[in-house]
Amino acid sequence: MKKITIAIDGFSSCGKSTMAKDLAREVGYIYVDTGAMYRCVTLYALHNGLFDKDNNIDIAELEKRMPQIVLSFSLNNTTGMPEACLNGENVELDIRSMEVSKRVSHIAALPFVRRALVEQQRRMGKEKGIVMDGRDIGTTVFPDAELKIYVTANARVRAQRRYDELKAKGIEADFESILHNVEERDYIDSHREVSPLTKAADAIELDNSRMTLSEQKQWLLDRFHEATEQ
Repeated sequence: MKKITIAIDGFSSCGKSTMAKDLAREVGYIYVDTGAMYRCVTLYALHNGLFDKDNNIDIAELEKRMPQIVLSFSLNNTTGMPEACLNGENVELDIRSMEVSKRVSHIAALPFVRRALVEQQRRMGKEKGIVMDGRDIGTTVFPDAELKIYVTANARVRAQRRYDELKAKGIEADFESILHNVEERDYIDSHREVSPLTKAADAIELDNSRMTLSEQKQWLLDRFHEATEQ
């Protein structure tokens, strides 16, 4: 069976990462969470005082420091899943906080950040056999990907999923704040100047608002087998 590149794009909190992780595990592919990479840069900016009290970014300083930001993934031996590391430190839990979520779309809209991370992402997927999820994988990172999925879901459904995820991890959460964050990120991601979130012309759309995880998994596996058998 030939190896392919799988690009999964879509709005925040659609369950893209869960879907991509499950698919990668099922078919023996490498999984890369590009959203985690942008969250790592955001966490770095937070830890290094690059946001002022009004949440404005010191863009010039962040651009100067980008070469110091080393991103990698380490395998969690318990879950079998890769977790994000920032300069050698596992920050998987830290990057999922609302403090990061509120700022990540602004960081991801910066052209020099996107250029740096897209270059890394392309290197990761050079040999194919990879599942990558994000906002611009099928349009910018891998426009020639053999399988492109565009995921969407109702904003309130996505906010509830995010709320449940945070509570399960023991993180304090407020539903209305999360809903506002989801809607704000949708707008920013779709309207940014560089690599906005948009459906690739050859992407297959999946609205998973009312789908169970098992239904999503089977749907993805069916699309995978169709793509690899062509």
